[in-house]
Amino acid sequence: MFRKILIANRGEIALRIQRSCREMGIRTVVAHSEADRDAKYVRLADESVCIGPALSKDSYLNMPAIISAAEVTDSEAIHPGYGFLSENADFAERVEKSGFVFIGPRSETIRQMGNKVYAKHFMKEAGLHVVPGSKSSLPNDPKLILKIADEIGYPIIIKAAGGGGGRGMRVVKTSDTLINSVILTRSEANAAFNNQDVYIEKFLEKPRHIEIQVLSDGNENAIWLGDRDCSTQRRNQKIIEEAPAIGIDRNLINYVGACCVDACKKMRYRGLGTFEFLFENNKFYFIEMNARIQVEHPITELVTGIDLVQEQIKVSSGEHFGIKQSDIKISGHAIECRINAEDPFKFIPHPGYITNWHTPGGPGIRVDSHVFNGYFVPPYYDSMIAKIISYGKTREQAIERMKIGLSEMVVEGILTNIALHRELLQNSNFIKGCTDIHFLENDFLNKRL
Repeated sequence: MFRKILIANRGEIALRIQRSCREMGIRTVVAHSEADRDAKYVRLADESVCIGPALSKDSYLNMPAIISAAEVTDSEAIHPGYGFLSENADFAERVEKSGFVFIGPRSETIRQMGNKVYAKHFMKEAGLHVVPGSKSSLPNDPKLILKIADEIGYPIIIKAAGGGGGRGMRVVKTSDTLINSVILTRSEANAAFNNQDVYIEKFLEKPRHIEIQVLSDGNENAIWLGDRDCSTQRRNQKIIEEAPAIGIDRNLINYVGACCVDACKKMRYRGLGTFEFLFENNKFYFIEMNARIQVEHPITELVTGIDLVQEQIKVSSGEHFGIKQSDIKISGHAIECRINAEDPFKFIPHPGYITNWHTPGGPGIRVDSHVFNGYFVPPYYDSMIAKIISYGKTREQAIERMKIGLSEMVVEGILTNIALHRELLQNSNFIKGCTDIHFLENDFLNKRL
């Protein structure tokens, strides 16, 4: 097992990783920007290293600075968390070549599964459906692009081949706007991911977003740890997640889970990963794989009783894979609400000082957050400041506990989206569990206006 791990991330995930390390007796080093110098997880770390100015490109995306921080602190491994460099194959490769362990998949695996076109072909061979779309990245010839779109049928969605996190996507409803949309999406993809390749898929009208969580040791041992429903989202950014998904035949989900496990074994996947699907008309359509820990991992932890971060670290260290598929028992229901520093209905980020901070508690409530009274929410990063997670024996109990948790949450000095969550938890369609990925924008917000 590692003696010391460098955490190359910020916010609640940096604190979350740190807590698992402390329980395992592993010393932690936090690599932080100048803007995060006074963060809670920096103060609690065994060591900390400032890796650059506030802007991400100068700090959390600065590969040489992060690797240098690992060198000067004699760290053995680097944990990238989620976002930033967590799915950057070049970074993983540089970490490996520098003599450190990258706590995540091997660089070649990230490179392969990070290309959505390749990933779709791979998962199709594993026995799963994929959304109808282009067989490769789009050509440059506008006539060929129009022909491909006509064969698929409108509406279509343009996606960045190397994208993720809901970025690099654009829906096109008619051929009139297709070419210009491709040009814009390519530009965005190149700026965000340094890869301008894009592809197109059929745009499904009312799908749900379902995920399968997997854990694999990089050899031939792999398991799946249940499913999650992440359909409540805006502009492809998740807002509420649940585990398990309701209203879907469990035999079908078990089949999909088994296919994901087989895929992990075939690619010799190492670490945590999530296979993401659109679900419509009783069919699962694979869309992408996230080769990292995800924001919504706590709901899987609550329904399985397994610390995913610890298992991720154990696998990366080469420790014996001690969990069998028969050990995984899904119990109860969990819901996660992402609390963002933003206007609750206009979604404009709202950084600033938090003058009053009080988190909820009680049975079945967990709060993951790095925030404290007097904390300054910086304007440079993602606006998420906390996650409230509720657990109950039933979905109904989890919803009621979440309502109580949201009513107890106090954040003053800045705007947050707590009011949005409170209204969503009262919505009849959400309560029935019949929401799709377009529900929040097309139904809930439009009706509210």
